[in-house]
Amino acid sequence: MKKQKRSSIAIHSREILAEFIGTFALVFAGTGAVIVNHVSQGAVTHLGVSFVFGAIVAALIYSLGHISGAHFNPAVTLAFWSSGFFKSDRVLPYILAQVLGAVTASILLVLSFGVVADLGATLPLNGNWQQSFILESVLTFILMLVILGSGLDRRAPIGFAGIAIGLTVGLEAACMGSITGASMNPARSFAPALVSWNWQHHWLYWIAPILGAQLAVLVYRYLSNEFKEMVG
Repeated sequence: MKKQKRSSIAIHSREILAEFIGTFALVFAGTGAVIVNHVSQGAVTHLGVSFVFGAIVAALIYSLGHISGAHFNPAVTLAFWSSGFFKSDRVLPYILAQVLGAVTASILLVLSFGVVADLGATLPLNGNWQQSFILESVLTFILMLVILGSGLDRRAPIGFAGIAIGLTVGLEAACMGSITGASMNPARSFAPALVSWNWQHHWLYWIAPILGAQLAVLVYRYLSNEFKEMVG
């Protein structure tokens, strides 16, 4: 019995570590690209930054998805939980690992570059939080719909989830990144806000992604007949 309990804790720890590492890599590469683009006076370009975000997400899904499920995003974790595909006792540890991984990345970036470009903080264009709230909700809705459809639904082509999700992140960042920052991820927004101490309308980067992801769960629940057509 004790041996079985230790094994369960060990497996759980590896999943948590994978979420920490994955979110660290996402924020380090993604917001690092924002910083380098600023330092290099636009050498990376907006499309380049968008590509980095999409590419790192795709790479992480293929490298760590089989360990932790590759959430790397509190909104995704909460959506998986509300859809019944994720156990309640792992929600808080996952979110804490994601936030700590993201903050660690932002700390290393500020040690390397200083507070440049607000460390890639997500900010509403011209302070228009209403616009950004709507857009972040829609962007995360689309992202979560793709995650459910390509990553969890058994009817989807096997092996393409990383490409589909990475492309979605990259395309949405290219499309709306200059308006909202295209966060779609509370941990990604929290870390640079904390380390650069820029909290302008930060609340929306928690509420909008979580709302958008939950709406996607409701829609996909209907599309998959209460998720019955997704498994088995």
